[in-house]
Amino acid sequence: MAIPQRRIGRDGPLTGVLSLGSWHTYDRMDFREAVALVRTAVDHGITLFDVGVYGFPGSTPVFTDVLFSAMVRAAGLRREDYLLSAKLWLEGYPGQSLRDQLDNALFRAGVEHADLVVLGDLRHDDTDLHQLVLDLDGLRRAGLIRQWGVNNWSATTIRALHEFAEAENVPGPAIAQLKYSVARRSIPDGEPFAKVFADLGVTLQSSDIFEGGVLLGKNSGARQVGRDPGGIRQRIADSAEGIRKLADELGATPAQLCLAFTLTHPANTTTLFGATSTDQLRDNLGAVELAERVGELRELVEPFWADRGVVDPEGP
Repeated sequence: MAIPQRRIGRDGPLTGVLSLGSWHTYDRMDFREAVALVRTAVDHGITLFDVGVYGFPGSTPVFTDVLFSAMVRAAGLRREDYLLSAKLWLEGYPGQSLRDQLDNALFRAGVEHADLVVLGDLRHDDTDLHQLVLDLDGLRRAGLIRQWGVNNWSATTIRALHEFAEAENVPGPAIAQLKYSVARRSIPDGEPFAKVFADLGVTLQSSDIFEGGVLLGKNSGARQVGRDPGGIRQRIADSAEGIRKLADELGATPAQLCLAFTLTHPANTTTLFGATSTDQLRDNLGAVELAERVGELRELVEPFWADRGVVDPEGP
């Protein structure tokens, strides 16, 4: 049975409420299993794949995006069968153009366009947001992207982007990729982003929902984990046992519980997660049924809300 579909932004394409990420994932998988994974995902309505170019000069080479291009061919997928989300980074912008980055990303992924590009963290206060909007629209007009969004940007900055886009009569950001989990709720659930979602038509892509496996009690420190706003990771790690017990009571797995929670956010278009086997993927699909079955899910997981009162709801 295919999972429910929701729209990206106000007028973007429909996509499954679950989506697959590839951060160092496919590098670690048997190729046949990776092909089976992507085929199974699409067959169940997971159509959005986040395929970023990760790494920098001098670091260990990463080929997860290159492998993805081979995986979709081996799985017999047509380009219209899936949506590709690429990452663009601003550390070198504007010296390094978005077009150069995107050309490289598309070449590595073996496609001619990205359905969505998501801008990485905004680390410099002097970034020319007005020009950034124009540059992104240039990529859209060239047929290289369909929509764009941002990763962990503040509500105020997203409003500024929309104001520039409106003044130029071009599309603004359609989606905000935000850390959102049973532990990190303050930003997506806060009033600033509630207004962004309601007023601007921006939708949510929940990410980092397992805290790199920490919420599931599966990360001993060997796996790379994202940033830790508020310095609460140990508190999150300490909640893993409680999450497991609650999942047992609900007849679910901890992963299903964490996934299902994100699906309850009214602005959530899709929830991004990684999987390294088809069995894991099939198990995670059970989160959709859990979210529909347990109406009080948000209240049940409230004791695990670790960043309440610690992180500013406005965002970075």
